[in-house]
Amino acid sequence: MDASPSPAADPPTPGHRPAPGPPGPFPPVFPPAPVPASRLRRIAGPAGVMAGVIGAFVLVGSVDPNEPGHYPVCPLLRFTGIYCPGCGGLRSAYAVAHGDIGTAFGSNALAVIGYGIFAVAWVLWMVRAAAGRPARLALRPVHWWAVGAVLMIFTVVRNLPFGSALVP
Repeated sequence: MDASPSPAADPPTPGHRPAPGPPGPFPPVFPPAPVPASRLRRIAGPAGVMAGVIGAFVLVGSVDPNEPGHYPVCPLLRFTGIYCPGCGGLRSAYAVAHGDIGTAFGSNALAVIGYGIFAVAWVLWMVRAAAGRPARLALRPVHWWAVGAVLMIFTVVRNLPFGSALVP
């Protein structure tokens, strides 16, 4: 055996600083506190989402979906003749962009209700983000099943003779 000292046992030199981070495989007991984000940074997410939505409504509002050839045809309607829950959604968005809520409801009532739900959720998100609180939307599986049931019922009713008022 060699009696020379190992390099790891050498004392540190006076100008030596240890590497930053936890000294070993364990995280620090007291991690550094997160730096609070500025208000502008906190509202960047909701503002970006709203910019995308406004851009989509500007596009749909400038290119009329009532004129054939501007947008693709719904494949379910084309191949089966069945109106899906989204059929008439572009025409509904076009009517909303032009301020005609009655026509929007006639094109796709469920889409207009969805626009309203989105608006409320977005305002709540923006208010909570501006206040520095996290936006929480805790939907349990029963909520998702309810959304699916509403979509299914809407689809079935709009394809039956007595639901012709829901057809775009």
